[in-house]
Amino acid sequence: ECFKKYVKTILTRYKGMVKYWLTFNEINCITSLPYYAAGVVIRSEEERLQQIYTAVHHELVASAWAVKIAHEIDKNNMVGCMLAAGVTYPYRCAPEDVWLAHASGRGKFFFSDVLVRGEYPEYKLKEFERIGFDIPFFKEDKEVLKNHTVDFISFSYYSSQLVCADQNVIAEKAEGNVFPTLRNPYLKEKDTAWKWQIDALGLRTTLNQFYERYQKPLFIAENGVGGIDTLENGRVHDEYHIHYLREHIKAMKDAITLDGVDLMGYTSWGCIDLVSASTGQMKKRYGYIYVDVHDDFSGTLARYPKKSFWWYQKVIATNGESLNDI
Repeated sequence: ECFKKYVKTILTRYKGMVKYWLTFNEINCITSLPYYAAGVVIRSEEERLQQIYTAVHHELVASAWAVKIAHEIDKNNMVGCMLAAGVTYPYRCAPEDVWLAHASGRGKFFFSDVLVRGEYPEYKLKEFERIGFDIPFFKEDKEVLKNHTVDFISFSYYSSQLVCADQNVIAEKAEGNVFPTLRNPYLKEKDTAWKWQIDALGLRTTLNQFYERYQKPLFIAENGVGGIDTLENGRVHDEYHIHYLREHIKAMKDAITLDGVDLMGYTSWGCIDLVSASTGQMKKRYGYIYVDVHDDFSGTLARYPKKSFWWYQKVIATNGESLNDI
């Protein structure tokens, strides 16, 4: 009830000024990062899944209520869900690896399955049956979920994932992101301390997976890369940042022009340097604007546009048509 009141207050205040809305940021992160994503404190490992999925259910229903309220306040409002996304590859062509990659993907799609289709998918109901979890349906929950599905799907994409079913052939783990994954030997690493694996084609694959599954408009809400930037005479030359974004924008354009994906928009992560959520560090910088502050709190807090700032300014002005270096 408090969330419904909050939604009504915000949507009323910004009626006519804001058209596009997201309900919960990276809603699927709750299953792996329950406190970080939803403030859920696990009482005991025995109750972990029951606690998490109870919170998940209430978030899914709350999101559906937000859609209902938004449409009642202004029929022009469009409300979307937001997921942490990325294609998952099998490490080998072994059927067990292919199945594990499929199951990993379903773990993310579960949230959008409910929010887009309005009901729990059979595969999740079977899982709940195995773990002995009863969905805490209130009297209006099923009706609200079914009749107030999202208008579009948004997601964050940073990199792809790799899984293997055989513990004896597990490869080295890749670094640099919140979600653990194996190192993909077919992907090049970014030349920074975090050895992030770059996979622009994985973004195109992810876009196609969502669109083929739901035929709903898509929105890339986050996409970026963090690295170590050096301020020299008031300038930051972050060519790695430009390269990452250029390749991902190309992949996005291929998904639109070659595959027919309905992509509403794109917002990169991010505008200005801030503390990285994955490492808790300031030196892992994502922004177009350099902030002179460091992990030990030293610095002037002065702000400096990086080379990527001027490059992305041109990208925006041409709606992604001009991707050449400045």
